[in-house]
Amino acid sequence: MRAALRRCAVAGPPPRRALSSAAAVDDRLLASLEAVCDTSTNASILARHGKDESHHACVPPDVVAFPASTAEVSALLRLCHERRTPVVPFGVGTSLEGHVQAPRGGLSIDVGAKMTAMLEENAGDMDCRAEAGATRKAVNAALRHTGLEFMVDPGADATVGGMAACGASGTTAVRYGTMRDAVLGLTVVLADGTVLETGGRARKSSAGYDLTRLFIGSEGTLGVITEVALALHPAPSHVSAATVRFETLAAAVEAVEGLRLHGVPVARCELLDATTLAAFNAYNAGVAGFSPQPLAPSLFLEFHGMSAARDTHLRLAANVEEQADVARAVAEDCGGSDFAWSADEGERNRLWAARHSTYYASLALKQDGRAVVTDACVPLSALADVVERTAADVAAAGVVGPIFGHAGDGNFHCILVYNDDDDADYLARLHGVNAKLVARAIDAGGTCTGEHGVGAGKKAYVLQERGPAAVGAMRAVKAALDPRGIMNPGKIFD
Repeated sequence: MRAALRRCAVAGPPPRRALSSAAAVDDRLLASLEAVCDTSTNASILARHGKDESHHACVPPDVVAFPASTAEVSALLRLCHERRTPVVPFGVGTSLEGHVQAPRGGLSIDVGAKMTAMLEENAGDMDCRAEAGATRKAVNAALRHTGLEFMVDPGADATVGGMAACGASGTTAVRYGTMRDAVLGLTVVLADGTVLETGGRARKSSAGYDLTRLFIGSEGTLGVITEVALALHPAPSHVSAATVRFETLAAAVEAVEGLRLHGVPVARCELLDATTLAAFNAYNAGVAGFSPQPLAPSLFLEFHGMSAARDTHLRLAANVEEQADVARAVAEDCGGSDFAWSADEGERNRLWAARHSTYYASLALKQDGRAVVTDACVPLSALADVVERTAADVAAAGVVGPIFGHAGDGNFHCILVYNDDDDADYLARLHGVNAKLVARAIDAGGTCTGEHGVGAGKKAYVLQERGPAAVGAMRAVKAALDPRGIMNPGKIFD
């Protein structure tokens, strides 16, 4: 709890709460909430629920509720709807765009504390259903005996409800897709307490509007997700990983295009620039068995082979080796060198654990570092140009900005690092790089956010990207499902 308070302090003073018609959480409402489920007004708990992993300021709610069921969430929302009290859903707080800030106070509904159960396992149909507060790792631990896995991997051990709400993806999206592909159906509690089932377990349906995908990426602005039905995949029988370096970022991206065009089914395809690798090496230097990487633009690759029968063991082992051989040839055609391949599980796990540390490694480039995190995604054919020009902008501005990302689907991050010692001129240059990056991505037919969501941090870019007609349609949906405007105010648009 002390860490949460420190994060609030480091982030600076919270924004002033906007004046609104929202009712305060008074003693009468608090008593009604307490009659439904456990609640807390402890200062450290409020602070924990007003801050995510981003640079955005801590803006705490007035009270936190810890429901244990969909019925309790429904009862909480009925009370808040009657009083026009703002509601902010909360999982474990791993988001990166200020999604859990409570700019109008109100109630934080924490589904990550008690709503963590695996509800159904349907191995024959390769699906499961979990409560929204179950984390990605917990879901896979529960599934281990089935030989199946939930494959979306954003790095953070986020809740499946939060992953759905933010439209998350991650390192495995190049082969297994995003949450929009993985979610079969949701249980959602609307602003007035109505419980909605968005879909069943069928892999396809043409029965009316696609409500499941309406709520995926809605960031808690339309309702609270309480259950998630997930499509699963067979756990790979054989896994190998490789690293390869290049002279330029553009050459590395050219190799990614080649891998896709040759039909190599890479399971992970990660791009890292030299600045990222310097941070990566320094941050992981004390980890047992860690091997420092050369400071050059690089790709980290993973290959999967799968089978239901033991007698195909040798064929599958050859299959992942064959994938790696094609990848080596493609990389070398693009000027790649030092192609290193391994099927050793420990070595592979250390590589990906280190890769997943790159956000925190980037922050460590400055003492007490914080960062504006970019999340652009562009068509793969545009990635080389956008990444190279972004790297040039970072250098010209004289700011710290490691670049890495999920190159296989055109999604990359520039972590623009700053701290309290940086002056207004530095911050202006940093935000200038961010604005240029977003404009360039949109001009290339891409998006300001491929997987993190809009939250409070990217609201300024939604109209720029989607246009007035699309934003007007979004506002109409919001007004229809949340007419009193209580659901996660200040996110996506004001």
